[in-house]
Amino acid sequence: MKQGITAKDVAKLAGVSQSSVSRVYFEGASVSAKTREKVLAAAKELGYRPNEFARSLITNQTKIIGLVMKGVQNPFYPQVLKQFTTSFKKHGYSVLFVYTNNDEIQKEDIETLLNYNVAGVVITDASLSLSVTEDFINYRIPLVLFNRKIDNNKFYSVCCNNHEASKQIAEYLLSIGCTKMIYISGNENTSTSRERETGFSAILQGNKVNYKKYNADYTYEGGYNTTQQIIEKKQLPHAFFVANDIMALGVVDALKEHAIAIPDETKVIGFDNIEMAAWPTYNLTTWEQPITEMVEETVKYLLSEIEEYSGEAKNLEIDGSLILRKTT
Repeated sequence: MKQGITAKDVAKLAGVSQSSVSRVYFEGASVSAKTREKVLAAAKELGYRPNEFARSLITNQTKIIGLVMKGVQNPFYPQVLKQFTTSFKKHGYSVLFVYTNNDEIQKEDIETLLNYNVAGVVITDASLSLSVTEDFINYRIPLVLFNRKIDNNKFYSVCCNNHEASKQIAEYLLSIGCTKMIYISGNENTSTSRERETGFSAILQGNKVNYKKYNADYTYEGGYNTTQQIIEKKQLPHAFFVANDIMALGVVDALKEHAIAIPDETKVIGFDNIEMAAWPTYNLTTWEQPITEMVEETVKYLLSEIEEYSGEAKNLEIDGSLILRKTT
């Protein structure tokens, strides 16, 4: 916008009232086609654009969706961010990216979202405290947990069906003769890591097959260092089930470093199907999370809640699929 150009200047050039200019730029406001045409022509000639922040002070809402993310080092989440940004843009919304350093979303993160009068919020990989959840409910701001759940069932969540996925992974490994297995978990306080283990263990226990569990942190280094320890202890299993792909790539590299043949000496299955999993260097067998469908359902819910807030709380689980490659 040219310096100093205001709605008053547009109104004067267009020969309409200043309130008419405002109605043109407020979604859903009543204005005639003739007036709209005059205002837009004058705005174009003057180089005027409405001030979104000023408008939000009046409507108490912007066309901004807050997206809170912690795991930027995990390639899964930049893929998610890209899809959310593209999808919300198609609906006329911008994304305010908030990076949190902590497993639990902090008060200052919430204040950032509230200060921008966001229309809705998506939280991808951080947990919520009770005090934080009350802030969203009190301000009637729709919120979706993406690839996460919380126990209090106060919010809508969209996830892959982790329990069913890990059951199918266990059944597949048993079908190809694996009876000695290791599960490398992510952060134990996350719903994703817990559910991926419970489905896996249910099938193995039902078949009287034991497995060992190692805790890591959803990072490449976590997978790599854990595998180094397993190799040093001479505890190589028939197969590794790893709670996400980026850790699984660390597992594969550690095995290769010790010249352990994959899949002949041991097998590796990850979870997510990040782009790197398909690289020829890895060719990782993995469980594909249905990101596109998960994003679509999240956007659909948020837009509906922005239109008419209901505060609906529900856990939506979407099935993925096993992608077989050369590590099994």
